[in-house]
Amino acid sequence: MLRIAYSALYAHPLPPGHRFPMLKYELIPAQLLHEGLIGEEDLFVPAILDEPTLLLTHDKAYWEQLRDLSLPPKEQRRIGFPLSAQLVERELRIAQGTIDGCHYAIEHGIAFNVAGGTHHAGSNWGEGFCMLNDQAIAANYLLSSGLCKSILIVDLDVHQGNGTAQIFQNEPRVFTFSMHGEKNFPFRKERSDLDIGLDDGIGDEEYLAILKDTIPGLIAQQRPDFIFYLSGVDVLGSDKLGKLALSKAGCKARDRIVLTECKDRGIPVQVSMGGGYSPDIKDIVDAHCNTFRVADELYC
Repeated sequence: MLRIAYSALYAHPLPPGHRFPMLKYELIPAQLLHEGLIGEEDLFVPAILDEPTLLLTHDKAYWEQLRDLSLPPKEQRRIGFPLSAQLVERELRIAQGTIDGCHYAIEHGIAFNVAGGTHHAGSNWGEGFCMLNDQAIAANYLLSSGLCKSILIVDLDVHQGNGTAQIFQNEPRVFTFSMHGEKNFPFRKERSDLDIGLDDGIGDEEYLAILKDTIPGLIAQQRPDFIFYLSGVDVLGSDKLGKLALSKAGCKARDRIVLTECKDRGIPVQVSMGGGYSPDIKDIVDAHCNTFRVADELYC
């Protein structure tokens, strides 16, 4: 079965204006349970991330401002919502969930975080609804604990993983790959090890051709012993922030390309959900659930 980090805390502490997109964190597990793809025993609630592990990735001064709720108003506006103790706890649990998923993936091949994908958080800043970078924290944890020596981060959210790129800009053991809308947020981009910026309006055929032409060779070249996959569904044509034109079938095919490479090469993979902002919550949930459906076909 699939192992999924989940906590109802993910969905509740956001201000009213941000409540709608966060409903997916409740609805995705509910749909997977309904379909019988998972059982209650496959869901786990992460503990709170410990400070030493967090500080492998984020600057101490920045973390203390988050912890003490003293982040300047300008920096809070950059994140996109007012700071609160619940929000900080939420981010800590998300990051720990990704770490826990890494352990499971190493043993069983794949694990998911129903939240996560907080890739706009840099070492000393938060941005775009991201305060702590869950996959970067987990990658540094794997390296520091000696569990992995070479890591590939595959970020297919429609927005560039600028925080992830900044965090690992001087870390040769982590290769960052981001394929994103070139003219979309963030408008000041960092430099990943490999960036593929896409024009607005790209649909299934062109997107999938680029991905098929990139992923196998990249994995063969880098030979990672662990892969992080950020599977944002804001690439959908229905997404109000995405500017691309993928169908749900195209988005599912994207997931199949990435996860098939991981499965066939025997490389453990941790998957975080990332963004999704289609007006109809059903489209968001269905597209995210497709990622789990593909994994169920390949791994179970």
